[in-house]
Amino acid sequence: MFLPQLLARAEKGEKLTVLTCYDASFARVLVDNGIDVLLVGDSLGMTVQGHATTLPVTLEQMTYHTEAVARGAAGKAFIVADLPFGAYQRDPQQAFDASARLMAAGANMVKLEGGAVMVETVAFLTRRGIPVCGHLGLMPQSVNATGYRAQAREASAAEQLFQDASDLEAAGATLLVLESIPAVLAEEVTQHLAIPTIGIGAGAQCNGQVLVLQDLLGLTEKPPRFAKDFMEGAWNIGSAIRNYVASVKSGEFPGPEHSF
Repeated sequence: MFLPQLLARAEKGEKLTVLTCYDASFARVLVDNGIDVLLVGDSLGMTVQGHATTLPVTLEQMTYHTEAVARGAAGKAFIVADLPFGAYQRDPQQAFDASARLMAAGANMVKLEGGAVMVETVAFLTRRGIPVCGHLGLMPQSVNATGYRAQAREASAAEQLFQDASDLEAAGATLLVLESIPAVLAEEVTQHLAIPTIGIGAGAQCNGQVLVLQDLLGLTEKPPRFAKDFMEGAWNIGSAIRNYVASVKSGEFPGPEHSF
């Protein structure tokens, strides 16, 4: 799947379904059960490697996992790969070099965290043919500064996030992840932007939803508030994924209990 196809589906009002994916086997399962976007997330640092944060993940590791996911997906899903901490923050050229490696590994788009500070980098990448997904709200790579808690609850922070979202879109970003922010703010941002928003702990009014695969499968010891165990009541993994897809497409998930 290519970006124009994905955007056309969102333009028609179809909710986009996104799950993290780190290997070829799960890539095949996710594709076969209707997931639109596979996110090769640096969350693998926690879910696969056992670290406390995403910060230790390297570009080499992200490249390796992107290659595996791309082989498993076999061109049947849109693949977004995270730029890991330290691989893009220095300057736009560093970000381009890292992005080029992930694109060569099979990614269709790269994702980076940050608002105003990343606008120049987003513009640099998109002018050179690299599609970019932004990420605002709770940004796991900034956990040492913010902790794992909901963001943009104060008026000034909400205003800044709204402006950052507008600036990222103007710079050329074509998707935007909104994580752990008030549902009302996420809805305002979604209505304001022309590009699709993908929510995680940001309410049901985003243009799509993303979850960490291990949260969906009930494998996380202490899942975050926005997670839901779709294995409960499912007879196998494929059934759980189909239940997630159906719940997102219908607007049933996320419910108020998964939002801020």
